[in-house]
Amino acid sequence: MSDPLVIGLVAGESSGDTLGAALLEALRARVGKVEAFGIAGPRMRAAGCEVWADSHELAVMGLIEPLVHLPRLFALRRRLVREMARKRPQVFVGIDAPAFNIGLEAQLRARGIPTVQYVSPQVWAWRQGRVRSIAAACDLVLCLFPFETAFYSEHGVRAEFVGHPLADQIPLETDRALARKALGLAPQATVIALLPGSRLGEVRRLGEDFLRAALWLQGQRPDLTFIAPMASPGVREVFAGQRDRVAPRLALQLFDGQAQQLLIAANAVIVASGTATLETLLTRRPMVVAYRFNALTAFLLRGLGLVKVRHFSQPNLLTGKPLVPEFLQEQVNGQALGQALLKQLTDGAAKRVLQDEFLKVHRQLRVGAADRAAQAILGLLNERRVARVLPL
Repeated sequence: MSDPLVIGLVAGESSGDTLGAALLEALRARVGKVEAFGIAGPRMRAAGCEVWADSHELAVMGLIEPLVHLPRLFALRRRLVREMARKRPQVFVGIDAPAFNIGLEAQLRARGIPTVQYVSPQVWAWRQGRVRSIAAACDLVLCLFPFETAFYSEHGVRAEFVGHPLADQIPLETDRALARKALGLAPQATVIALLPGSRLGEVRRLGEDFLRAALWLQGQRPDLTFIAPMASPGVREVFAGQRDRVAPRLALQLFDGQAQQLLIAANAVIVASGTATLETLLTRRPMVVAYRFNALTAFLLRGLGLVKVRHFSQPNLLTGKPLVPEFLQEQVNGQALGQALLKQLTDGAAKRVLQDEFLKVHRQLRVGAADRAAQAILGLLNERRVARVLPL
């Protein structure tokens, strides 16, 4: 290609920034020149994306929480529509952040710009009616999990499985001893990792119960060592304050970031539902998964019957088996989490089954996600190019 590929992007949060940077590098490896612009973070900026606004501006979630941000988000979306219409990218790729990106994609598609949603919203799990909006907004959906494409096929939406970048990033075999040495942890210790979430709201809703679970476990097993990665300075401040109130004597070491290293170093994990559960799966560690929405969101989800799956954690969804204990809303309490974790830690036969199943998933997802995503996007553009030149 002599002319650059011109691409508009909107990436939500740090995970979207990571996906976007890898996608840009994969596209550049295939076509040479790439001109990119939109909402991005530091990794995409380093990969050559012109940043109009930072990814953290889209870091809102749930049904109720985003409402207070609506005026700002609508203004940002109007600005993006104007700028994208002026710049006329050959393709627009929305990375995650579906609440923001699907509406944006609909407006850009109406203006003749091909649109791709990279990372499917969990439309197969809850609020399935959203698939109609996705069909109207997106020329292509790039799915991280293989089971998602069947749902879209049933609803006439073009979707391709590209794999998950975390599966490419985390090796099939990890070195626990090396991770412990790097972190300064005792080689023979029994280590429990606490991952209460990367967002402040998650940590405020789950942190104290995770700490109470650790206290309960310490009472049963005084030999245990506890570690916790902190996703940001704000998260560290909130969680450290919870520790001082709830568990001041707990043998807990806080780390800035390094979540993957801590998971590799751990024997077992108590983790908030989300991407961290997939990271735990890919390191093949036993885990207990918990989540708690705010009260109004939980009321609406239950009252309106919006949830359509039996399990909510990614490990159970991906294996199709209830391998991982799950606790939701009022089920979340320290003793329940602690008891479930202790069983996960000590049941050798169950642990072997879990590790075998997790390895199967890892191999299934480890297919070169960024390169496959780039290939799918270029395939879409090539089809449209051919369609324009062929006679009727």
